Amino acid sequence: MLKLDKITKSFDGKNILDEISLDIEEGEIVSILGPSGSGKTTLLNLILGITDIDSGILSFQEKDITKVPMEERGFNIVFQDYALFPNLNAYENIVYGLRNKPGISTKEEVDDLIDLLGLREHLDKKIEQLSGGQKQRVALARTMVMSPKILLLDEPLSALDGVIKESIKDRIKTIAKEYHLTTIIVTHDPEEALTLSDKVLIINQGGIAQYGTPKEIIMTPADSFVEEFILNQLEIKRSNIYSLFREKMLEEEKVG
Repeated sequence: MLKLDKITKSFDGKNILDEISLDIEEGEIVSILGPSGSGKTTLLNLILGITDIDSGILSFQEKDITKVPMEERGFNIVFQDYALFPNLNAYENIVYGLRNKPGISTKEEVDDLIDLLGLREHLDKKIEQLSGGQKQRVALARTMVMSPKILLLDEPLSALDGVIKESIKDRIKTIAKEYHLTTIIVTHDPEEALTLSDKVLIINQGGIAQYGTPKEIIMTPADSFVEEFILNQLEIKRSNIYSLFREKMLEEEKVG
């Protein structure tokens, strides 16, 4: 379990995050959703360890990691721009991190991951030869071979559309299930968050507006901000939301 207890962060005297507290269970997919400037990327960076916490406690598996350096936390991130090496082909990008830590994943595990992400036919291609969806899958594979304890994704679908976006969503859900991997996603897209995640954290002005399952957020929004933010972004009436996310809700009901 990842536990945040009254996490606070400010920049230049301005509070960006104000006493954020929540629990994320092992294997859950959690999306952090909110307007621009709400603090969602800052929260992701605090969990990763790029940014220091001003006050509060961050713990993982009941161990305080608030002051543990990023490289010792064992969390890995896929950035919005993928951050792939253009001078290397797809396979070389995937196994790049194993140069310094060769024992983390075996060749068989790397091969299984390549097949899971459907990358076998693209391994010899240079990065410039790959589509956006293929680059995203290479970035996921490169992160996964390092066996992260938590997978962090920064706007993983923002550069994709249509069938490609749906495909990557399915891959992310499959990876989380196959590896029982806690996955935290920053997104600005409510539909993406509600259809991809087990739980959604909605942030407004540095605080938690609501944290719950997609069904809870859709059917019982915590306040007018949550309701208006979701509806305005989706541009549909609330009466139509259930049918739009019916499949996701039925999955939750079966689990529950």
